Amino acid sequence: MKIKALIPVRSGSVRVKNKNLAPFAGSSLLEIKIKQMLRIPGLDGVVVNSNSDEMLKLAHRLGAETVKRDEYFASSTVPINEVYVNIAQNFDADIMVYTNATNPLLKDETIQKMLGTYMNLSCEFDSLNSATPVKEFLWQNNKAINYDPNHMPKSQNLPDILALNFAVNILERKTIIQARSIVGKKPCLYPIDEIEATDIDNKIDFTFAEFIYKKTNNL
Repeated sequence: MKIKALIPVRSGSVRVKNKNLAPFAGSSLLEIKIKQMLRIPGLDGVVVNSNSDEMLKLAHRLGAETVKRDEYFASSTVPINEVYVNIAQNFDADIMVYTNATNPLLKDETIQKMLGTYMNLSCEFDSLNSATPVKEFLWQNNKAINYDPNHMPKSQNLPDILALNFAVNILERKTIIQARSIVGKKPCLYPIDEIEATDIDNKIDFTFAEFIYKKTNNL
């Protein structure tokens, strides 16, 4: 079975203009992610799926495979489930390691460990998805949902709740099409810390991630 990484990127980001190609620590988010996935052992290739010719040219120059995405599936109005199905239908490997360029603090070691975990995953699961532990006092509709306010615990003693962060998602191509998602019907959640899970969604995220990336890589 072929295993390839899939990096989805599109033009038109609003909160951080052109964030995938914007200068970041002497490089760009897209270039950093492509180079990272190309050095991960066990992968049969790296695919960049995008509507942007500029991003696809960069990907090709760096040695990644490219798939041109139709503009409809790169719009901000299309349901994300439709995007996942379209990406899977245009993916030529059996297993997809779906990872975003906007998670630059994710370590090589974490990706490799997740690949190893997936390859030994019990048949009761159909996907492996990174998630972040949430140790917060959560409320909904003016009611505590994960602790008793009359017997307030220390934060470290709160229930083990995980939040999907979408930094890495590993599953079969056919599962994505069937589930219409990069999270299977029977997912196994793989905890990673909140630093590695940092996702760049706004200018503050961008500045924070660049600072930590430079410090971590001695730049």
